[in-house]
Amino acid sequence: MFMEVLSSEPIYKGRVFDVKIDTIREGDVEYKREIVVHKGSCVIVPVFEDKTVALVRQYRHAAGKYLLEIPAGGVEAGETFEEGAKRELEEEIGVTASKIELLTEFYVSPGFLTEKMYVFLATGLTKTSQRLEIDELLTIERISFTTAFDLIRSGEIQDAKTIAGLILAGARLGFPFQSA
Repeated sequence: MFMEVLSSEPIYKGRVFDVKIDTIREGDVEYKREIVVHKGSCVIVPVFEDKTVALVRQYRHAAGKYLLEIPAGGVEAGETFEEGAKRELEEEIGVTASKIELLTEFYVSPGFLTEKMYVFLATGLTKTSQRLEIDELLTIERISFTTAFDLIRSGEIQDAKTIAGLILAGARLGFPFQSA
């Protein structure tokens, strides 16, 4: 099957994402898709020497509540996803890492969103200081993998990137996720 983009019409240009409408032909079928264009995100699972992981609790307006998540953020111009992960780690958690390892990358919602998330495991952490942006109102919570997995199973952790990141990091470090 052959796919061809016939046209692309920008409708919104924002600080975090843009929106466009594409007209596509696939074989004999022509259709339109509304696409949210996002440059991608870096996601970090910061694991301390005592094997606790740092999560951030912050209000997410789209969800209408405070969520417990692993640190994450967009990349800045000219920055690689690994560089973005290192910057976000220090900004949100106030630590640097001697080792950053890519665990996976995935599309968030490929039906309408171009965003791809790059999930990193950060170890060898050294305390520095947080450098939060003015609208980053968050608290840090350090918990064990056992507790994190219990929070996933109970529904307290509902963020997909956090669930995936914790399960993958736990497996890498010898703490496999087991269903109840």
